[in-house]
Amino acid sequence: MAESVEEMDVLVQRVVKDITNALKKNPNIDEIGVIPCPEARYNRSPIILVENKLGVESWCVKFLLPYVHNKLLLYRQRKHWLDREALVDITCTALMLNPDLATAWNVRKELLQCGALNPEKDLYLGKLALTKFPKSPETWIHRRWVLQHVLRCCSAADGRKQRHAEAEPENAENSMQLSEQMMRTLHQEMKVCCDAACRYPSNYNAWSHRIWVLQHMAKGNVKVFLNELSSTRLWVSMHVSDHSGFHYRQYLLQELVSVQCQNHGWASEELPAPEAAGQEERQDGRAHVLQLFHQEMELCSDLIQSYPGHEALWSHRRHVFFLWHQWRREHQDSSSNGYKDSIHLKDAQNGSTSGADRVEKVNGMKHISEAMELDATTPANLHDSKRLKRGLLPADPFSRSFEKHFVSETLDSCRNPEQRRFALAYSKWLDMVLGQEP
Repeated sequence: MAESVEEMDVLVQRVVKDITNALKKNPNIDEIGVIPCPEARYNRSPIILVENKLGVESWCVKFLLPYVHNKLLLYRQRKHWLDREALVDITCTALMLNPDLATAWNVRKELLQCGALNPEKDLYLGKLALTKFPKSPETWIHRRWVLQHVLRCCSAADGRKQRHAEAEPENAENSMQLSEQMMRTLHQEMKVCCDAACRYPSNYNAWSHRIWVLQHMAKGNVKVFLNELSSTRLWVSMHVSDHSGFHYRQYLLQELVSVQCQNHGWASEELPAPEAAGQEERQDGRAHVLQLFHQEMELCSDLIQSYPGHEALWSHRRHVFFLWHQWRREHQDSSSNGYKDSIHLKDAQNGSTSGADRVEKVNGMKHISEAMELDATTPANLHDSKRLKRGLLPADPFSRSFEKHFVSETLDSCRNPEQRRFALAYSKWLDMVLGQEP
């Protein structure tokens, strides 16, 4: 029996080494998994690497996971000593098999703090673990901890560079490189979140992490928020039952509206800074907000008519309309005349709109087609005919009467009992929230 235990230890150690060598051999591995294999059929390593995909034969998992877990527990109890390289290898193997092992993540935190582990490699391991376990809460928690560590390091380094930027121009270039690095990290996190959301439906952990990343790494960057709003449009169109994806868009809308309310416009390359914002800039900012609401309500209408019977779509429409209603209350001075003036202002700035088009825009009778168009490859273009069937927009496309008309049209053409139930519930909600308002 003693010999069999020793042989098993040797086998497991060799498998751990094979996993480490595979990761070193191919740094472009983008997915891990377990290959169903009840028993070892050949005298070969159970680690399979094919086209950037790393697989572990299932027969060895029942030996491998208890071994690495026991090693970690003995190390934490100070009953067994492991050097840093061995800790990195063992924790890597353990987390690829069970990413909810908090002890392993804590050991890697200590290794990262003492400089024995690169944060980028730790984020890479988390990314691989999420391909097999996309909803793992411990992985997302640890990922946020690593990002906070990176942010602190970058802030400290950036502060030192800025203090000497005037004396040494090279330091200014290094500061710019740090900012570019943060943007790359931001885009990588967005991709990790999107992949995890695609692998697991209604992945609340992934979408919550995506919101956290924007809150801590974008910091009110309007361009990033607008890009996110545009990039998730196709995703929600293909996942019409996923509440989490629509909740993310609600967060983006709310943040963009808040920025406009605080700054009386959006400070960017196209719009002036808040200090220089006058009446025209405030009207321009309101026009942008109205455009966002217009696009989102149009998206809701398309999806509700194309995919009847999905509660997530009606819930999203309810939230968008309520957000619009709150914003309108807070901007009572933004009457319909103000809206018309703002659109006239945008036409004057563009300098390419005819008088007839301006009249149509003032009356709300022209779609904002440029902002609403998707790529030719997206399914949304298949619904263009449905937009035409709905007719031209009324003067106030966000009024209670317009929503009632939309519900009435939906009920008239409805054959889905769930769609009818959601439409009636939405109509009752409108009566409750708005009462007798027009």
